[in-house]
Amino acid sequence: MLIDKETILKFLERKRQKPPTIIIISLIDILIVLLIFMMVTTTFKQKSVLNLSLPQSRAQSSAQTETGNITISITKNEPFLHWDEVPITEAELEARLKQVAQENPDMTVIVKPDKDSTTGHLVFVMDAANAVALNNIKLRTKPLRDVVE
Repeated sequence: MLIDKETILKFLERKRQKPPTIIIISLIDILIVLLIFMMVTTTFKQKSVLNLSLPQSRAQSSAQTETGNITISITKNEPFLHWDEVPITEAELEARLKQVAQENPDMTVIVKPDKDSTTGHLVFVMDAANAVALNNIKLRTKPLRDVVE
């Protein structure tokens, strides 16, 4: 079987074709669509929030920064006491306050009572803090915006 010259030339011509190219613009479009899809469908972990209605005060709240402090919230419904938004019992509150007082006796206790919560719970929290020598207690209020003088 003889191979003629014409067949050899055709074979060599096929070899000289341009290499395949990747169209990068289409890939970029697809990546942008995927990015938009991921941004729209991603759910972020939301911080749990207590629905407190803080009482109003004419004085500015001195406990503006809460980092490094103990925050105890008092709600009008059960569970009444929350340590950094985690529900706790009265016994757990006393135990935690005792532990914190041993570690750092100068710690500030910020109490955030709901305006409809009972005074008894507020007094209990303040007594529990004072019992373990945590004497720096602050009440969180929201500023009274429209004060008529």
